[in-house]
Amino acid sequence: MNRNMIATSALIALAIVGLMWWGGANDVPAHSQPDVNTNSALSASERMFDFGVISMKNGNVDHVFKVANPTDKDVMIERLSTSCMCTTAYIIDGASRTGPFGMPGMGYGSKASKLLRARGTMDIDVVYDPNAHGPAGVGPMERFIQLTDVNGGVLQLQIKALVRP
Repeated sequence: MNRNMIATSALIALAIVGLMWWGGANDVPAHSQPDVNTNSALSASERMFDFGVISMKNGNVDHVFKVANPTDKDVMIERLSTSCMCTTAYIIDGASRTGPFGMPGMGYGSKASKLLRARGTMDIDVVYDPNAHGPAGVGPMERFIQLTDVNGGVLQLQIKALVRP
């Protein structure tokens, strides 16, 4: 092999290792997720939904979370984001459906700018696409949805499933 070929091979190998390290650095195990619900004015009677066993061949599944503002002040939801590109969310407020919101940097917006009136409620429709990761996406899945208000408070919702082909 000549020097150029060796140098090119080494650079490609280094780039692959670097991408694997960078991608792995963003994987946070579910058990180490911080409790982000402590400073949010928003609440949800259900913060986690388990779809159980789902099949890739049956396509998308969704679940609607009920979010409330139990305070006597309006709350502006600044952002709505998801932890993975396979998950999107929509704000449903009466007849209005806003979204999709998704993982920042993956082609979806996260800027919501939606007002939740004092003592009001709204629905968050969370859609999970079990085919988004291809055949490697089978097995247990956990995803997170975060609503961030203008004061920095975060309400975190979670979906789970066991994905089969």
